[in-house]
Amino acid sequence: MPDQGSKNNNEVPTILISDSNGSSLLCYLEQLIPISGTEYALLTPVDTPVSLFRLTEGGDPELIERISSTEPILAVADVVLQEHELTLVRSAVTLTVTGELEEPEAEELEEEEYEDEAETYELLVTFRVENDEYGLYIPLDPFFVVGKLENGEAVLVKGEEFDKIQPLIEYEIEERGGID
Repeated sequence: MPDQGSKNNNEVPTILISDSNGSSLLCYLEQLIPISGTEYALLTPVDTPVSLFRLTEGGDPELIERISSTEPILAVADVVLQEHELTLVRSAVTLTVTGELEEPEAEELEEEEYEDEAETYELLVTFRVENDEYGLYIPLDPFFVVGKLENGEAVLVKGEEFDKIQPLIEYEIEERGGID
């Protein structure tokens, strides 16, 4: 599993980011980036982000991009994760998992990875709901969140605003020599 626990609260400050629905996500503050008089924060979740996929026999897993936090599929995922002493958290931006994740053996990792166009995922658990099979996968690439600091709080940046500032943030990070 990805080493999400290598950082601790003594080394990197944390910040709570909220979305327009009032959901929040606790993140590590990676970098502050001022753009046109506004402070943007590049963040990574404290808990392990996960993605939900529908699994089909013989086909590639299908990413489920939008899911209601009250969706019955997530209730089943909760039960399955509890068997592994993990908890599914319905956060802003992404689903996350809390608890102690085990490090897989190298040969297991190769068998359980899924590569989707630009990202690589590691299978965490699978489960069935009615006649469909689902899997929770951990993205192996870094998972970044962009927030705008307003009145001492971080607000999720998305949509047109994100599209507008993304290249500026990428340029600034490149100029700084990357992410710490």
